[in-house]
Amino acid sequence: MRLLLVHPSALMYSEIFLRLEPLGLERVAAAARDAGHQVRLVDLQVTRRSRLDAVIDEFAPEAVGVSLNYLANIPEAIDIAQRVKQTLPGCFVFFGGHSVSFVADHVLEQAAGAVDAVVRGEGEPAMQPLLEAVRDGGLTTVPGVVTRDGRGPMPRMMHGLDEPRPARDLTTHRRRYFIGELEPCASIEFTRGCPWDCSFCSAWTFYGRSYRKATPEAAADELAAIREPNVFIVDDVAFIRPEHGDAIAAELERRRIRKQYYLETRSDVLLRNQEVFERWARLGLRYMFLGMEALDAEGLELYRKRIDPDENVRALKVARNLGINVAINLIVDPAWDAERFRMVREFALSVPEIVHLTVMTPYPGTEIWHTESRRLTTLDYRLFDIQHAVVPTGLPLAEFYRELVRTQAVINRKHLGVSTALGAARILAGNLARGQTNFARMLFKFNSVYNPDRQVADHRRPVRYELPLPVRAAPGDRRQLYVHAAPAAHRRPTAPPVPD
Repeated sequence: MRLLLVHPSALMYSEIFLRLEPLGLERVAAAARDAGHQVRLVDLQVTRRSRLDAVIDEFAPEAVGVSLNYLANIPEAIDIAQRVKQTLPGCFVFFGGHSVSFVADHVLEQAAGAVDAVVRGEGEPAMQPLLEAVRDGGLTTVPGVVTRDGRGPMPRMMHGLDEPRPARDLTTHRRRYFIGELEPCASIEFTRGCPWDCSFCSAWTFYGRSYRKATPEAAADELAAIREPNVFIVDDVAFIRPEHGDAIAAELERRRIRKQYYLETRSDVLLRNQEVFERWARLGLRYMFLGMEALDAEGLELYRKRIDPDENVRALKVARNLGINVAINLIVDPAWDAERFRMVREFALSVPEIVHLTVMTPYPGTEIWHTESRRLTTLDYRLFDIQHAVVPTGLPLAEFYRELVRTQAVINRKHLGVSTALGAARILAGNLARGQTNFARMLFKFNSVYNPDRQVADHRRPVRYELPLPVRAAPGDRRQLYVHAAPAAHRRPTAPPVPD
């Protein structure tokens, strides 16, 4: 069968700070190819829509799958599905990915026949039975599949992460993938799942509190095969299990594999496993994303981070001592007033770290979706991108965006202004010498992308597709939020303990 896989366009923050290779879609492509199918992949983050149209016309796919890890891409995906059905009426069109797994039935209804199925849960184990059912019938027997006629059994969960190896040969324009100054940058997955249960996050509800690891040998094999000099480790929380991080490091040291790395982790994990991060710093770990989320104990408790502000401060000191550049994330509560924004600007200017701001957004699959959704001021999918306010703001909306962009601009100037121009110029010159322009574009696009007038105008666009309001879950039964039911062998690790 001829299968075309599509990643939608970049979101607002991806226009500046990062653009990552579609790792999950590459793994799904590999699973389909291993099952004997012809596969093509188009990533609209790095290529124009005309390229997708050309591939549809030339390849004449029998099945088209669109990856939907982000709610904001759903309207675009439905438009793509309608285009496919107009050109190839007999083509089977399906969606899959993290975000669409939580709203599958509603999206099928909105697509009005343009989408034949949604695959909930992990895509790799679904590919072979799904494509067999497309050919032979029996769609509603496929695990994880939702159609307008019914649902299949619960989604299957992968036992390990060693296979399938991502089909990176299917992604063109790989030089356009980057994160910050690291370009070109590939991505890799060492673990999948998260044992914590933050109220704003849907990783734990998607994976059912499971946690799985790649073997050190397979991780090293994959890194050795990656051509890019820079690698983003996409794990939700890197090096939760220090012995696993150490084992991968040992394999890289033995094989003399050298890359520059960027990863995400938690402050308490960094403090508990400092030796592992020190070892990785020697291997090339240059950047670390710490989701601090809030500066005070009240905010941390609200988001159920299970950490205190002192731990965050100590973690920053540890990272500095290791020579690792840190990007801090803070969640902007739409209820903030001008004084709170001023305090955040003051904090951001007082520390050497980069500070990123994301707007608190209730997403389907999170607990705050069930507690905050009654306050939603919009159901427009496109605004659910952590850069727009979708619940009432304490300030008038236009003023809220002015304060938000003003704060982001101050932070931006801090790292890309006169005081850091020399360092940025060296990085810029090196990247341009290698033909890499992503970092250069980032320096000059901030004002055009982050613009309060543009953000206010986004709320005034005509709305064709809207989110469904949540079905009320039984009080206290958070398992109703799960996409996957985690097998006992794959549940969260015994260390560190995370209470329910």
